[in-house]
Amino acid sequence: MLNRGDNIRFCCLHPLLVVVAILLSATIRSVNAAEVNVAVAANFSAPAQQIAALFQQESGHAVKLSFGSSGKLYAQIKNGAPFDVFLSGDEKIPQRLEQEGFAVKGSQFVYAPGKLVLWSAQAGFVDSNGAVLRTDAYNKLAVADAKLAPYGLAAKETLKSLELWNTVQRKLVTGESVTQTYQFAATGNAKLAFIALSQVYKNDEKMKGSYWIVPSSLYQPIKQSAVRLTSAKHPTASQAFLDFLRSKQAITILHDYGYDSF
Repeated sequence: MLNRGDNIRFCCLHPLLVVVAILLSATIRSVNAAEVNVAVAANFSAPAQQIAALFQQESGHAVKLSFGSSGKLYAQIKNGAPFDVFLSGDEKIPQRLEQEGFAVKGSQFVYAPGKLVLWSAQAGFVDSNGAVLRTDAYNKLAVADAKLAPYGLAAKETLKSLELWNTVQRKLVTGESVTQTYQFAATGNAKLAFIALSQVYKNDEKMKGSYWIVPSSLYQPIKQSAVRLTSAKHPTASQAFLDFLRSKQAITILHDYGYDSF
């Protein structure tokens, strides 16, 4: 049976045990933490940064993001780049990586449906049906490289569907990725640019300029897909990041950038 003195000592010790438990828990979490290296298609740069920050906060794992055109990142992965996860701008490249043994079979999934837009930094310049493409009101039209960037391929398919591909050849300015394509138009080096809808949306607010959302019937569906790579140094942490990409928090961020859910 505890006497009064023992009870006092026990009560005083209790908060100390709580502090020790908290510190121990934090230490264990730190020991188990890993860094996930993620290759990200250029069009997904802004949402990827927000999703990575939330994942780090909730999991304790660090995330290193590398951005570029899907085609260029594919080449880097095949040449041994130390990536753990690949967020592609399409589904074909992840499928190819699985077939070639660079990605874990069965790990691929579509994380966002891509939407192509025709954009100008000038407000009111782009009309609601893209008719400006048939005029002489613009000097240059920026598009991403169709061989490297899925949005570049979608732009080419759109122009062909509109029977404008041959007409606009003298006005085309080609960027390596949609990020570079956006910069061409943002800096005035091109009056128009085909980019991703996510680049004109931020936190559910439209950015400056004017744009036309290209009807999906004019180009093949852009199914932005994620996959875990066989070279992943931390498979568990990498899979945790992929799982988080499908969480409610991540989906909310996708919606803020104009993406729909599958």
